[in-house]
Amino acid sequence: MSKIVILIGSMRKGGNTELLANAFARGAKENNEVEIISVAEYKVNPCIGCNSCFTREGNKCFQNDDMIPIYEKLKEADMVAIASPVYFYGLSAELKAVIDRLHTPLRNEFNIKKLVLILVGAATLPELFDSIIMQYKLVLNFFHLEDYGMVLVRGAKDKGEVSEESLNEAYILGASIK
Repeated sequence: MSKIVILIGSMRKGGNTELLANAFARGAKENNEVEIISVAEYKVNPCIGCNSCFTREGNKCFQNDDMIPIYEKLKEADMVAIASPVYFYGLSAELKAVIDRLHTPLRNEFNIKKLVLILVGAATLPELFDSIIMQYKLVLNFFHLEDYGMVLVRGAKDKGEVSEESLNEAYILGASIK
């Protein structure tokens, strides 16, 4: 049994990203402990690259925001699923702020071994997700993590436009985690 943390990067409640993440979670809960973190519910400031976390006591960031409870949840995780809408060929700004704040020695306390990527965008361009996938692969390589899979959904703009086929794909990926 793994402890899985799902980071949902959408600010739109009940939108396509959340639908896909919830489908993944339903499948994953069959054999694992799952926690969903919706970044919309947290106030996380962007990293400013000052590196003060490398010298401050307890490696704490000088910014007093909601990143602290996210660090605590990630310390317990074996796997992370990143779920984001794609607005302009990138992750949501809110999710990117969380990811950038992982540039801290605190990440050395994480036990994360595997990553999942769930993306949804309105455009249907074949290359819609290429830049994000490249970043994802760089993170996998840098942290020596296993890619456990991706769910990539194009052509879903309005709430509920994500297909049953895509929701099933997310569910199956979650259920495959043993």
